[in-house]
Amino acid sequence: MEAPDEPQSLLEKLRVDIDAELLELALTHRSYAYEHGGIPHNERLEFLGDSVLGQAVTVMLFTTHPELDEGSLAKRRASVVSTVALAEVARGIGLGEHVLLGRGEEQTGGRDKDSILADTMEAVIGATYLSAGPDDATDLVLRLTEPLLADPERYGAAMDPKTSLQELAARSGASAPTYSIEASGPDHDRRFVATVVVGDYRATGNGTSKKTAEMAAALNAWRTLNERA
Repeated sequence: MEAPDEPQSLLEKLRVDIDAELLELALTHRSYAYEHGGIPHNERLEFLGDSVLGQAVTVMLFTTHPELDEGSLAKRRASVVSTVALAEVARGIGLGEHVLLGRGEEQTGGRDKDSILADTMEAVIGATYLSAGPDDATDLVLRLTEPLLADPERYGAAMDPKTSLQELAARSGASAPTYSIEASGPDHDRRFVATVVVGDYRATGNGTSKKTAEMAAALNAWRTLNERA
Protein backbone atom coordinates (compact mmCIF):
# COMPACT_ATOMS: atom_id res chain seq x y z
CA MET A 1 0.00 0.00 0.00
CA GLU A 2 1.29 3.41 -0.85
CA ALA A 3 1.77 5.87 2.00
CA PRO A 4 -0.36 9.01 2.02
CA ASP A 5 1.25 12.31 1.17
CA GLU A 6 3.24 13.77 4.06
CA PRO A 7 1.29 12.13 6.91
CA GLN A 8 3.47 14.01 9.40
CA SER A 9 2.08 17.33 8.19
CA LEU A 10 -1.43 16.05 8.82
CA LEU A 11 -0.51 14.89 12.33
CA GLU A 12 0.91 18.33 13.06
CA LYS A 13 -2.40 19.91 12.11
CA LEU A 14 -4.32 17.37 14.17
CA ARG A 15 -1.91 17.76 17.11
CA VAL A 16 -2.20 14.09 18.03
CA ASP A 17 -0.04 10.99 17.72
CA ILE A 18 -1.66 8.24 15.66
CA ASP A 19 -0.09 4.86 14.98
CA ALA A 20 1.25 4.91 11.39
CA GLU A 21 -0.67 1.81 10.30
CA LEU A 22 -3.92 3.05 11.83
CA LEU A 23 -3.51 6.46 10.19
CA GLU A 24 -2.91 4.80 6.82
CA LEU A 25 -5.99 2.66 7.31
CA ALA A 26 -8.05 5.72 8.26
CA LEU A 27 -7.00 7.40 5.03
CA THR A 28 -7.75 4.39 2.80
CA HIS A 29 -11.00 4.79 0.88
CA ARG A 30 -12.81 1.65 -0.24
CA SER A 31 -12.21 2.55 -3.91
CA TYR A 32 -8.44 2.34 -3.32
CA ALA A 33 -8.81 -0.87 -1.34
CA TYR A 34 -10.82 -2.48 -4.15
CA GLU A 35 -8.18 -1.61 -6.75
CA HIS A 36 -5.40 -3.01 -4.56
CA GLY A 37 -6.66 -6.53 -4.04
CA GLY A 38 -9.33 -5.91 -1.44
CA ILE A 39 -7.05 -4.63 1.31
CA PRO A 40 -8.69 -3.24 4.49
CA HIS A 41 -10.28 0.21 4.21
CA ASN A 42 -11.47 2.86 6.62
CA GLU A 43 -15.17 2.08 7.06
CA ARG A 44 -14.82 0.23 10.38
CA LEU A 45 -12.79 3.13 11.79
CA GLU A 46 -15.43 5.48 10.41
CA PHE A 47 -18.08 3.59 12.38
CA LEU A 48 -16.07 3.99 15.58
CA GLY A 49 -15.24 7.64 14.92
CA ASP A 50 -18.89 8.49 14.33
CA SER A 51 -19.73 7.29 17.85
CA VAL A 52 -16.76 9.10 19.42
CA LEU A 53 -17.69 12.30 17.60
CA GLY A 54 -21.32 12.13 18.65
CA GLN A 55 -20.53 11.45 22.29
CA ALA A 56 -17.87 14.16 22.56
CA VAL A 57 -20.10 16.84 21.06
CA THR A 58 -23.17 15.74 23.01
CA VAL A 59 -21.40 15.77 26.40
CA MET A 60 -19.75 19.12 25.68
CA LEU A 61 -23.02 20.77 24.66
CA PHE A 62 -24.91 19.28 27.61
CA THR A 63 -22.37 20.46 30.19
CA THR A 64 -21.65 23.92 28.75
CA HIS A 65 -25.20 24.94 27.83
CA PRO A 66 -27.51 24.22 30.79
CA GLU A 67 -29.84 26.91 29.45
CA LEU A 68 -30.67 24.97 26.26
CA ASP A 69 -33.53 22.50 25.99
CA GLU A 70 -33.29 19.11 24.30
CA GLY A 71 -34.39 20.42 20.91
CA SER A 72 -31.82 23.22 20.86
CA LEU A 73 -29.07 20.86 21.94
CA ALA A 74 -30.01 18.43 19.17
CA LYS A 75 -29.88 21.19 16.57
CA ARG A 76 -26.45 22.33 17.67
CA ARG A 77 -25.16 18.77 17.67
CA ALA A 78 -26.55 18.18 14.19
CA SER A 79 -24.79 21.29 12.96
CA VAL A 80 -21.34 19.85 13.66
CA VAL A 81 -21.82 16.12 13.03
CA SER A 82 -23.52 16.44 9.64
CA THR A 83 -21.71 15.39 6.47
CA VAL A 84 -21.57 18.97 5.24
CA ALA A 85 -20.13 20.27 8.51
CA LEU A 86 -17.54 17.50 8.82
CA ALA A 87 -16.45 18.10 5.24
CA GLU A 88 -15.88 21.75 6.09
CA VAL A 89 -13.76 20.70 9.08
CA ALA A 90 -11.79 18.31 6.86
CA ARG A 91 -11.10 21.01 4.29
CA GLY A 92 -9.80 23.25 7.05
CA ILE A 93 -6.98 20.80 7.78
CA GLY A 94 -6.35 19.82 4.15
CA LEU A 95 -7.46 16.23 4.75
CA GLY A 96 -8.36 15.60 1.13
CA GLU A 97 -4.70 15.79 0.09
CA HIS A 98 -3.91 12.70 2.15
CA VAL A 99 -6.76 10.35 1.24
CA LEU A 100 -5.89 7.20 -0.71
CA LEU A 101 -8.40 6.98 -3.57
CA GLY A 102 -9.07 4.68 -6.49
CA ARG A 103 -8.61 5.98 -10.00
CA GLY A 104 -12.30 6.58 -10.59
CA GLU A 105 -12.75 8.68 -7.47
CA GLU A 106 -9.53 10.53 -8.21
CA GLN A 107 -10.74 11.44 -11.68
CA THR A 108 -14.15 12.64 -10.47
CA GLY A 109 -12.89 14.99 -7.77
CA GLY A 110 -13.13 12.61 -4.85
CA ARG A 111 -10.63 14.58 -2.78
CA ASP A 112 -13.20 17.35 -2.40
CA LYS A 113 -16.39 15.31 -2.11
CA ASP A 114 -18.26 16.01 1.10
CA SER A 115 -19.11 12.35 1.70
CA ILE A 116 -15.51 11.15 1.34
CA LEU A 117 -14.09 13.98 3.44
CA ALA A 118 -16.65 13.51 6.21
CA ASP A 119 -16.23 9.73 6.31
CA THR A 120 -12.44 10.03 6.38
CA MET A 121 -12.64 12.62 9.16
CA GLU A 122 -14.65 10.17 11.25
CA ALA A 123 -12.13 7.41 10.50
CA VAL A 124 -9.28 9.64 11.67
CA ILE A 125 -11.18 10.29 14.90
CA GLY A 126 -11.62 6.55 15.32
CA ALA A 127 -7.91 5.97 14.73
CA THR A 128 -7.10 8.63 17.32
CA TYR A 129 -9.31 6.87 19.85
CA LEU A 130 -7.50 3.57 19.32
CA SER A 131 -4.02 5.10 19.26
CA ALA A 132 -4.17 7.83 21.88
CA GLY A 133 -7.23 6.97 23.95
CA PRO A 134 -10.65 8.51 24.59
CA ASP A 135 -9.40 11.74 26.19
CA ASP A 136 -7.17 12.68 23.25
CA ALA A 137 -9.90 11.69 20.80
CA THR A 138 -12.40 13.92 22.62
CA ASP A 139 -9.91 16.80 22.68
CA LEU A 140 -9.39 16.38 18.92
CA VAL A 141 -13.13 16.47 18.24
CA LEU A 142 -13.61 19.61 20.32
CA ARG A 143 -10.66 21.40 18.70
CA LEU A 144 -11.91 20.61 15.23
CA THR A 145 -15.53 21.55 15.84
CA GLU A 146 -14.95 24.65 18.00
CA PRO A 147 -14.91 27.09 15.05
CA LEU A 148 -18.33 25.86 13.93
CA LEU A 149 -19.85 26.11 17.40
CA ALA A 150 -18.27 29.49 18.09
CA ASP A 151 -20.04 31.11 15.14
CA PRO A 152 -23.86 30.78 15.31
CA GLU A 153 -24.24 31.79 11.67
CA ARG A 154 -21.69 29.20 10.58
CA TYR A 155 -23.17 26.30 12.51
CA GLY A 156 -26.61 27.34 11.34
CA ALA A 157 -25.37 27.27 7.75
CA ALA A 158 -23.72 23.89 8.25
CA MET A 159 -27.00 22.46 9.54
CA ASP A 160 -29.32 24.02 6.94
CA PRO A 161 -27.19 25.58 4.19
CA LYS A 162 -30.00 26.01 1.66
CA THR A 163 -32.11 28.09 4.03
CA SER A 164 -29.06 30.08 5.19
CA LEU A 165 -28.09 30.82 1.59
CA GLN A 166 -31.63 31.91 0.74
CA GLU A 167 -31.69 34.26 3.74
CA LEU A 168 -28.27 35.67 2.83
CA ALA A 169 -29.40 36.29 -0.75
CA ALA A 170 -32.53 38.07 0.47
CA ARG A 171 -30.53 40.31 2.84
CA SER A 172 -28.14 41.29 0.06
CA GLY A 173 -30.89 41.95 -2.48
CA ALA A 174 -29.78 39.14 -4.78
CA SER A 175 -32.14 36.84 -6.63
CA ALA A 176 -33.21 33.62 -4.92
CA PRO A 177 -30.76 30.71 -5.36
CA THR A 178 -31.48 28.34 -8.23
CA TYR A 179 -30.13 24.79 -8.44
CA SER A 180 -29.30 22.37 -11.23
CA ILE A 181 -28.17 18.75 -10.93
CA GLU A 182 -25.99 16.45 -13.01
CA ALA A 183 -25.76 12.73 -12.25
CA SER A 184 -23.16 10.15 -13.21
CA GLY A 185 -22.20 6.57 -12.41
CA PRO A 186 -24.13 3.29 -12.35
CA ASP A 187 -27.46 2.99 -10.55
CA HIS A 188 -25.89 1.34 -7.50
CA ASP A 189 -23.26 4.06 -7.12
CA ARG A 190 -24.79 7.29 -8.43
CA ARG A 191 -22.90 10.54 -7.92
CA PHE A 192 -24.46 13.96 -8.14
CA VAL A 193 -23.00 17.39 -8.81
CA ALA A 194 -25.19 20.37 -7.93
CA THR A 195 -24.67 23.91 -9.18
CA VAL A 196 -26.29 26.83 -7.38
CA VAL A 197 -26.55 30.30 -8.86
CA VAL A 198 -27.06 33.40 -6.74
CA GLY A 199 -27.01 36.59 -8.76
CA ASP A 200 -23.78 36.48 -10.76
CA TYR A 201 -22.12 33.94 -8.44
CA ARG A 202 -22.18 30.18 -8.83
CA ALA A 203 -20.86 27.32 -6.74
CA THR A 204 -20.88 23.55 -7.00
CA GLY A 205 -21.13 20.65 -4.57
CA ASN A 206 -20.90 16.87 -4.74
CA GLY A 207 -22.90 14.18 -3.02
CA THR A 208 -24.31 10.68 -3.16
CA SER A 209 -27.84 12.11 -3.43
CA LYS A 210 -29.38 15.20 -4.98
CA LYS A 211 -30.10 16.57 -1.52
CA THR A 212 -26.55 16.25 -0.20
CA ALA A 213 -25.11 17.68 -3.41
CA GLU A 214 -27.40 20.71 -3.20
CA MET A 215 -26.54 21.19 0.47
CA ALA A 216 -22.83 21.07 -0.34
CA ALA A 217 -23.22 23.60 -3.14
CA ALA A 218 -25.30 25.87 -0.90
CA LEU A 219 -22.72 25.79 1.90
CA ASN A 220 -19.88 26.56 -0.53
CA ALA A 221 -21.85 29.52 -1.90
CA TRP A 222 -22.87 30.70 1.58
CA ARG A 223 -19.28 30.55 2.80
CA THR A 224 -17.96 32.73 -0.03
CA LEU A 225 -20.84 35.20 -0.14
CA ASN A 226 -20.90 35.57 3.64
CA GLU A 227 -17.21 36.45 3.64
CA ARG A 228 -17.82 39.03 0.91
CA ALA A 229 -20.64 40.54 2.91
